Amino acid sequence: MDVDLIFKIAAVGILVAVLNILLQRSGRDEQALMTTITALVVVLMVVVQKISELFGMIKSLFNL
Repeated sequence: MDVDLIFKIAAVGILVAVLNILLQRSGRDEQALMTTITALVVVLMVVVQKISELFGMIKSLFNL
């Protein structure tokens, strides 16, 4: 597994956590929630892309 991927996901998590705290303290709870949901979608897209690459590698390995 690529360690850079883990660091990227962790960086997104830290950034979103800070933004979430700042937005909630300023009274913008809806924007904080939308920021969290957007970050979740972005991370899920990256993970799905890596899973797709894994299945492609397995498919080529077994000549399917």
